Amino acid sequence: MEHILSMIGLAKKAGRLEIGEEPVGAAARAKKARIILVASDAAPSSMRRAASFAEAGNTILLTIPAGKDDLGSSLGRTSVAMAAVTDIGFAEAIVNKLAALDSETYSAAAEQLAVKAKRARERRQEQARHEKNIRRGKKR
Repeated sequence: MEHILSMIGLAKKAGRLEIGEEPVGAAARAKKARIILVASDAAPSSMRRAASFAEAGNTILLTIPAGKDDLGSSLGRTSVAMAAVTDIGFAEAIVNKLAALDSETYSAAAEQLAVKAKRARERRQEQARHEKNIRRGKKR
């Protein structure tokens, strides 16, 4: 579990994590959130709000096996109920670590996110090829 929390902390340092209900909701509505993580001991109302954010943004919602205090301490706060990862690479790494910890619960999410990550990589490569062609003056 410590590896997962450290990966989430790394995503925060990289600026790829939204923390708290309002930022998570804004990221989900803007379709920037890749996964929404909810602490295992979050209040039922927070769970419902996170579920509605995930539905609105077509995002994967996961309950992680860490409490609010553990999640908060890994992010430099006292307690955090929910967070949204906005980078597909960090999201895929976190979900893969969760799937390695508990494959029954998280394997479907890992497979779904692997497909999304593959598509994102393909789009980035296509964009890079397009920009290279523009610099060289080639037309399609």
